[in-house]
This record gives sequence, C-alpha cells and structure tokens, in this order.
Amino acid sequence: MRPSGRDLSEMRPVSIETGVTKHAEGSCLIKVGDTHVLCTATIEDRVPPFIKGSGLGWVTAEYGMLPRSTTSRMRREATAGKQGGRTVEIQRLIGRSLRAGIDRVALGERQITVDCDVIQADGGTRCASITGGWVALRLAVQKLMKVGDVISDPMTDPVAAVSCGIYAGQPVLDLDYPEDSDAGVDGNFIMTASGQLIEVQMSAEGATFSRSQMDQLMDLADKGVRELVEAQNAAVNA
Repeated sequence: MRPSGRDLSEMRPVSIETGVTKHAEGSCLIKVGDTHVLCTATIEDRVPPFIKGSGLGWVTAEYGMLPRSTTSRMRREATAGKQGGRTVEIQRLIGRSLRAGIDRVALGERQITVDCDVIQADGGTRCASITGGWVALRLAVQKLMKVGDVISDPMTDPVAAVSCGIYAGQPVLDLDYPEDSDAGVDGNFIMTASGQLIEVQMSAEGATFSRSQMDQLMDLADKGVRELVEAQNAAVNA
C-alpha cells in the first residue's frame, strides 16, 4: 500500500492554471498533488553570445525553491551568494528538456527564459517544473505568433516529465515525498508527447533493479506522460 493510498500506476491529481501573472508573456501555476510550481516565460530580443548571428533561437531556464516550500525554512540562495549544485543541475535539465521540443530556426534569433519557482514541495519538483515550463513556453510562443513575429510554429512536440521508482518492492508512478525519501530506486523520465525519450535519470538508492523492473518503470512513465500531456493541452487550449 502506498502512503497516499494510490494505485501503483496512479498519478497524483494534476491541475494547471494559466495566466497567473500580469507581466510574463506566458505563465502557469502547476499543481501535482502537494507540489506547486509557478512557471513564467519571458521573451527577449537577444541570444547568448555563442549563437549570436546564427539565426537560431534559445530557450533557457532558471529554478528555485522558496524558503518555506519545505517543512522547515531554507535559506535563500541569493543570501548565500551562489546557487547550490542541485539548483544548477535542475535548471540545466529544464532548459535542455524544453529545447528538445522546439524548432530553434523557426523561433528566430530570440531567447525565451522559463523561470520555475517552487512554492510548495512534496516530491517531483523538477518534473512539475518541466511540465509546467512547457505550458508557459507554449503560451509565450502563441503570443509571438499572434502578432506575427513568428510565422511557423516552432513548438514541435509537447514535453512533460514524471517520476517513477521502486517503493516497498513495487514499481510505482509519480512519487510523492514519503515515497521519494524511502524508495529503493528513484527515476525521472522526460519525454515528448510522441513517446520519444529526452532524458532518463535513474539511480539505485537502496537496492539494485533489474531490466524487467526498468521496463515496468518505462511503461509507467509512458502512461504518466500521456496524462500530463492531456493536462497541458487542456490548459493551453482553454
């Protein structure tokens, strides 16, 4: 039995509310169970120096957790003077995941920055950030297309992410914090709507896992991503 009482292949409730901030070109508040992330997308008419003049666009991301997003207050990284290794790793993951679903030639020489701020954490914050980040990015691109700044839709395929793992000896979908903190195996699966893999992060936390179990986790991830893509499409088409 999972601590939440969910079935092994059952996602937490997912909701995505769009247009939650006034100034960002694209924004949403994604809730995956008790994990809540505010995602905003900002369009700038510039690109990093390493692609300047190439005609290619760029999508990047920043990620952060608010001080009381967890059970005890954490110090703001700004006050420490630098980002932690986990933060840097996650925001790079978000950026390259979102870039996998966009045609940078069609985007044109501009940059879209997706900011993901965790308001409340209960496991799977990076997965929620990628899933919500795609919605914010989609909304920003729609604005570019509406005013004619982009002619051909650069969004090639929705991108979403979900966690899976081995908990109490059983493959489970969408780990919350009690499961994540006690899982024998923990993984994050980033995929496109068409089922293409972007990245898989798997690690044995307390026990090794078999090829058969990996296949089971892949099947669970595929199911979870399909459900998340449905939520994404419903949000951007509302």
